[in-house]
Amino acid sequence: MATLHGIAPQAYAPFAWDNEPIAWACLPNDGLRIYAPSHTDLFVDPLEIGSTDSAPFMWVEMSGDFVARLHVQPGFQADYDAGGLLARQDGEHWIKLAYENTDLGNPAIVSVVTNGVSDDANGADLNARSVWLQLARVGDVFALHYAVDGTTWRMARLCRLPMQPSVKVGAIAQSPRGVGCAVDWLALAIESRTLTRPRDGV
Repeated sequence: MATLHGIAPQAYAPFAWDNEPIAWACLPNDGLRIYAPSHTDLFVDPLEIGSTDSAPFMWVEMSGDFVARLHVQPGFQADYDAGGLLARQDGEHWIKLAYENTDLGNPAIVSVVTNGVSDDANGADLNARSVWLQLARVGDVFALHYAVDGTTWRMARLCRLPMQPSVKVGAIAQSPRGVGCAVDWLALAIESRTLTRPRDGV
């Protein structure tokens, strides 16, 4: 199991970085505050407007089934500021689950599946400072859940996305339209195990 504890990001064995943040700070209870730069995102626009692959992403390589959990508290300022979980094969094959400040005027659970191009699906609206996110793989099926209390999981999405057996799995921070965003990763755990009830998140 890979877990996050309060030491410098560069020292997070076995974690590695894609798009290192502009700054970071350790939190009192073993988390990290990540500062995502302005215009950072992960998206391959289905309207063919363009693509972005610049969000800070701290990851570990996982082979086979896994369960990733993140307790995240974004410092929302602008539309699409977010923190979340990502499983990624490459720039055209990945899945993201985020707590995001939507362009509808409220935070929500948002998921994006990219298979050549991205979709964009707003889920449940929330009015919480922080939320638990869970992204799990069962073969080529991915189960995405959230919990405000960290225990009562609600399904955000269940989908099939064929990817290679080994993928990068970890946490992200983004600020596509804003001047930047501070995202607190309060806790992160990535385990090599298989959900027995993917719809229920357990």
